Amino acid sequence: MKNKTILITGGTTGIGLATAQLLTTEGAKVIVTGRNPETLAAAQKKMPGVTAIKSDSASLSAAQSLGGEVRKHTDRLDGAFLNAGVAQFGPIEAMTPQQYDDMFNINVRGPFFQLQSLLPLLGNPSAVVFTSSAAASLAFPTTSLYSATKAAVVSFGKTLAAELAPRGIRVNVLSPGPVDTPIVNKVGISDEGKDEFANKTLLKRWGKSDEVAKLARFLLSDDSSFVVGAEMLIDGGARWG
Repeated sequence: MKNKTILITGGTTGIGLATAQLLTTEGAKVIVTGRNPETLAAAQKKMPGVTAIKSDSASLSAAQSLGGEVRKHTDRLDGAFLNAGVAQFGPIEAMTPQQYDDMFNINVRGPFFQLQSLLPLLGNPSAVVFTSSAAASLAFPTTSLYSATKAAVVSFGKTLAAELAPRGIRVNVLSPGPVDTPIVNKVGISDEGKDEFANKTLLKRWGKSDEVAKLARFLLSDDSSFVVGAEMLIDGGARWG
């Protein structure tokens, strides 16, 4: 990753932060985005060489202007990890139009228009990685909206891979299973629920952010030069049936 310039949205916590830290140690110039000033400042403190940009994936105008913000720091990107996302779970009876809009705006509309705005900066060759979820292809009760947003992201990855390959841009999708990140606590999964998820994996545990970061690094690097239009699961060999 030496001398490569990589953008990571949602790069101040969890998988995004772990990936930023890994790429930085390997010599990449990393730019991260986030919407929380506190986590942006904390990320900057942890990684003094990293550029941190305040950008909210929920905002259409912010998504469409991301390329311009990034251009203030570089005139070329070798890769973009479109990783920012949120999760809210609940039965269909309890879900609200606001929750629907929040998840689709951040998880679907955001990365689509972020990528659109970044196209002039992406080099030939370059790599784009979307973060989806193993939930995209599963049928967990109470995850209808979240799973739908992540299924849309998988579709983006496959379709845009075909569309952008002639420009030398490789697009792939990374789909984690149960990974211990701050979002897990935000959605209120109980300790019993965590144990249940762990027991459904062959390794009988949750994944770690730095384990996912290594797969993200592979997809963003030249090591994956013949990987395009793929969805790569990283779920500990989960068996959900």
